[in-house]
Amino acid sequence: MSQQQASVENSAVTNAETSAVIVDTSCANINSLKFAIERLGYNVAVSRDESLIRQAPRVFLPGVGSAEYAMQGINELALKQLITSLTQPVLGICLGMQLLTRESFENGVQTDCLNLIDTDVRGIDISGASDKQSDGSGLRLPHMGWNTLSNISDNPLFTGISEDDYFYFVHSYCAPVSAHTLAQCQYGQDFSASLNQNNFYGVQFHPERSGQSGARLLRNFMELVS
Repeated sequence: MSQQQASVENSAVTNAETSAVIVDTSCANINSLKFAIERLGYNVAVSRDESLIRQAPRVFLPGVGSAEYAMQGINELALKQLITSLTQPVLGICLGMQLLTRESFENGVQTDCLNLIDTDVRGIDISGASDKQSDGSGLRLPHMGWNTLSNISDNPLFTGISEDDYFYFVHSYCAPVSAHTLAQCQYGQDFSASLNQNNFYGVQFHPERSGQSGARLLRNFMELVS
């Protein structure tokens, strides 16, 4: 089934049955996230329908690829005004988190993002890194694989999650550590592994690919008090 077909099919799910909606931006591998949430016992729809998204208790904003391309799609689908006006908890994942920020400088191109979390996104700096990979070679981009978190905030999103838990990352760009950082990670530099401002949350890693730790975070998000 294509993502477009999945979006049409899931738009038919009634609001009463829906625990969350994944925004169909046409720039994400949505099915793996959908299945991860469903495994936790929640009903989830994939949709770009304004009414369904507005009434959903929780909203997910996934994304892969470049910020420039993703924002172009969001604007073409008239989703920007909808996303920025949501009042329920929203979780951006990987590129989705980056899209919640003020702007991105990916590939040397300045891209205006959703401006919901007051920070920006720039390339990971590995130029001065003394760290080595498991084979003894220097760090490479993208930062791809399992890593732990540090300086985890006392936020309900991270209930039951410790610095011993591993999460799966795939990215070459990051948001710096700021007042909006909920958790940090280190790869060449310290960066924000998670962000929060108001009802908008983001994680740079992929919880749907992070085993039990990722499942715990997804459940925590689903149980957040609005």
